[in-house]
Amino acid sequence: MNQHKLASGLLAALLLLLAACQAAPKATQAPAPIENPTAAAPAAEPGAEAAQPEDVTGWWNDVVFYEIFVRSFKDSDGDGVGDFQGILQQLDYLNDGDPETNTDLGIGALWLMPINPSPSYHGYDVTDYKAVNPDYGTLDDFKQLLEACHARGIRVIMDFVVNHTSTQHPWFKAAVAGDTKYKDYYVWSDKDPGSLGPWGQKPWYRASNGKFYYAVFWDQMPDLNYHNPAVTEEIQAASAFWLDLGVDGFRVDAARYLFEEGVALQDTKGTIQWFQDWRGFYKPLNPQAYTVGEVWTDLQITAKYSQPKGLDSLFMFDLAEDIKGAAYSGDASLAIKSYLDVLKYFPDLQFSTFLANHDQQRLMSYFGGKESKAKVAAFIYLTGPGTPFVYYGEEIGMTGSKPDENLRTPMQWSAQPNSAFTSGMPWEPVNKGWEETNVETQAANPESLLNWYKGLIQLRNAHPALRAGVYLPLTSSCRRVYAVLRQEGDDILLTLASTGIPSSENCTIALEGGPLSGTYQAETLWGEPLFDEISFGADGSLKDFFLAPALSGGQTLIVRLSQP
Repeated sequence: MNQHKLASGLLAALLLLLAACQAAPKATQAPAPIENPTAAAPAAEPGAEAAQPEDVTGWWNDVVFYEIFVRSFKDSDGDGVGDFQGILQQLDYLNDGDPETNTDLGIGALWLMPINPSPSYHGYDVTDYKAVNPDYGTLDDFKQLLEACHARGIRVIMDFVVNHTSTQHPWFKAAVAGDTKYKDYYVWSDKDPGSLGPWGQKPWYRASNGKFYYAVFWDQMPDLNYHNPAVTEEIQAASAFWLDLGVDGFRVDAARYLFEEGVALQDTKGTIQWFQDWRGFYKPLNPQAYTVGEVWTDLQITAKYSQPKGLDSLFMFDLAEDIKGAAYSGDASLAIKSYLDVLKYFPDLQFSTFLANHDQQRLMSYFGGKESKAKVAAFIYLTGPGTPFVYYGEEIGMTGSKPDENLRTPMQWSAQPNSAFTSGMPWEPVNKGWEETNVETQAANPESLLNWYKGLIQLRNAHPALRAGVYLPLTSSCRRVYAVLRQEGDDILLTLASTGIPSSENCTIALEGGPLSGTYQAETLWGEPLFDEISFGADGSLKDFFLAPALSGGQTLIVRLSQP
């Protein structure tokens, strides 16, 4: 169990927004094999109160996640659709299980987008909460994947779509047919209320029985009625099923919309309470189970979903935009300010970071193909606090813009036909440029984006300061310079990046006060060395330290500081 300690002294005075920091266990690129807690010990009584840990961190604070759209990752049988066996075939790419190698990404956990049966390609309209999509394989195939991942120390979480089902779900079909039990599983009205949804959309649709049902996202995804306790019982049973199978947790889709309370359609008291109650259900089943929520709103509201009573982590959408904005505009302060805002509400690192996902424009498209900017953005979030999530293909610079199908195209493995995603006809065409933009080509190029990600993730795995250290920004005379001190115990790292265009300007960095004093030797772990030592005053101050030679556009450094 990680141990937390409050930031104190001058450091706390300097960073009012940082309330706490935590120590992290030593990391390895290949964690020890994972046992299934629900299988190893008798389960607690469902619904029992979970004992609250001394802190709010867990294994998720020490890993980098990789988001996989199973349909598009790797096809093992030539039917054009990715599957569980395909992921199994490519585990060496993600984490080969050998801490002595550096050819894998160093991924410590996977997020699998929806794996339940569904009539759609995307899977967010579930028809069975206790089964897997036959397009992806059998339940035994999934169990095999889980076991192989756990043998390498890789955790696996799955998308959990709790707000709505498919119109093809047996519950909804029974409700439309007049089954009194299932009618109240959904939200109905005898006539169209005419009211609008949370972002001004039409949310009411007419079913074949003439009645109207509420569907906040799409007419094919009717919202569940959580005012009916039976619905909660169904979802609890589903979560228990997957935890017992060995799944390590859940990414909760559309977490804001569970309870409608009059005109309040999102972030209601009932919704927030539901997640607290759910935590009380699943934590006794597996105290190590991890939950991360999709909640894109103001930080003050987002924090209500968090620990110690709610979800373990929340995605930071605005932070992602600000990190990309810093790399795009050259204004490093955008990222620094955003991190400090997040840490004000989540001082114990109960948040997850990312740059893009299945709903958003791919990173390389955002930057208009400028790899140098993509590298800077990756540097900032992979050396920053929070739990990073990498979207499949991000690490090789796959492109894609809306509609959603273009964000979820097949993974580009090599210059072979269909980029070696499948031996058959892919369910969706492979993206343009796959002949050059692929894993095989980039693995052979030391300067590639792929090797950039590999190096940064491996450094993060090796250094507690990058995973859980205090986040202490330094001021700079140049707006393009991102300068942050990360410290966890004796692990002290200075991270530097130039977000702007090349310049001959010599920039300085400074610190009014901090935890360090005296002269430190500077060992460059990443990038070209700029200095051999750096000295702090007795009060921890740093006075206009020159970065000479000048930081060029896109240049990045990680410097380890140590005293003789």
